[in-house]
Amino acid sequence: MDRIERAAFLGVERSLTGRRWAARLGDERAALAIAQRHGLPDAIARLLAAREVGLDDVPDFLDPTLRKFLPDPSHLRDMDAAVARLVTAVRAGEKIVVFGDYDVDGATSSALLLRFFRAAGGNIGVYIPDRRKEGYGPNAAALLKIKGEGAAVVVTVDCGVTAFEPLAEARKAGLDVIVIDHHQAEIALPEALAVVDPNRVDDDSPHKQLAAVGVAFLLAIGVNRALREAGWYGGQRSEPDLRQWLDLVALGTVCDVVPLTGVNRALVRQGLAVMARRGNAGLTALSDVARLREAPGAYHLGFLLGPRVNAGGRVGQADLGARLLSSDDAHEVSALAMRLDEFNAERRAIERDVLDQAIARIEGLYGPERRGLP
Repeated sequence: MDRIERAAFLGVERSLTGRRWAARLGDERAALAIAQRHGLPDAIARLLAAREVGLDDVPDFLDPTLRKFLPDPSHLRDMDAAVARLVTAVRAGEKIVVFGDYDVDGATSSALLLRFFRAAGGNIGVYIPDRRKEGYGPNAAALLKIKGEGAAVVVTVDCGVTAFEPLAEARKAGLDVIVIDHHQAEIALPEALAVVDPNRVDDDSPHKQLAAVGVAFLLAIGVNRALREAGWYGGQRSEPDLRQWLDLVALGTVCDVVPLTGVNRALVRQGLAVMARRGNAGLTALSDVARLREAPGAYHLGFLLGPRVNAGGRVGQADLGARLLSSDDAHEVSALAMRLDEFNAERRAIERDVLDQAIARIEGLYGPERRGLP
């Protein structure tokens, strides 16, 4: 029996590459209903239906707002304990150190908290471990060094939820550690004052898709709210507007390749609008060296800006990304952006060399005719 062939998608029988477009949408009735109710073009309605966006959810998917999607930080386990300790530290002038990962999510999380605590009047510093010398996540030597330099509280971002031995050592030394992470946790948790992670086994948060920078943003909201309620702001100390740092949240969220749904979608949508205003000196300098001449989109964050921030931790200095994103010094950020651009070019050259070596080895084993074949 001859197979019945569906009509070509959007009428394209032959594309520029000579291929026929075939729709993968299972239920075309859903697309039709979306198009009719919301007055959308057929192509957009089909894409929404293919992504399984519900008929009533279309407006929020196309125009996500923080008012609709941003959760109360307190819904996360241990968040209130983390907030209370940090408020005490800020009001007492205790030294707080952010211990960040060296990738984009870690760099944006670190820069976000640095900017927030500076604006809120906190005594804040940052530590980014060297990838090659120290490896991933907190290590006992670094934590004890931070303690010895006067820190009372360490906030780990994008790491820490599986750092059992280092955090146990830190606790013995009297250092309060707050873990802000989003990676899958084990049933047992490290010895920390607070472990804030939507992917804790015992946390029923519906926002498990959050990147670490999203969790860090919720922490900033919680601390800011508590400081306001304690009467910390007023007189010469103004309450910071946290929305100004949504560009950092958007960058970290996109580059960590988490689903752009729900709260993530709202954070990125609003963050892109903030980034377009070029208020962050480091992001502006990085955009200039990346030759970004238009309003930024998710593509630009993922393929132009993100790789350059990442390059510091891959082939250069691990702390360059966090330094770039947290600085307002025009000369410093210009120099840092250029260095990161150079490191990114070096990274790409290394990757090309590795690929060429791999291809040469395959061709040596099987011959050029096997290239690309399973």
